[in-house]
Amino acid sequence: MTEQLTPVRSPCTGVCALDEQDLCIACRRSGMEIAEWGVMSDAQKREVYSLIRQRELADKQKRSG
Repeated sequence: MTEQLTPVRSPCTGVCALDEQDLCIACRRSGMEIAEWGVMSDAQKREVYSLIRQRELADKQKRSG
């Protein structure tokens, strides 16, 4: 039996402003990740979500340290 997975939703919040590192200040995706989101597989999108979590953690560590 194969498990149906829910399609991966975009993390976009509608802000869409890139910082000096080419990362969106709202969703934390790179400009390229934003541009390619529509053609990525769900596995690739999950990988981007993993990168987003890493970026958020790094941002939190910078602010607290």
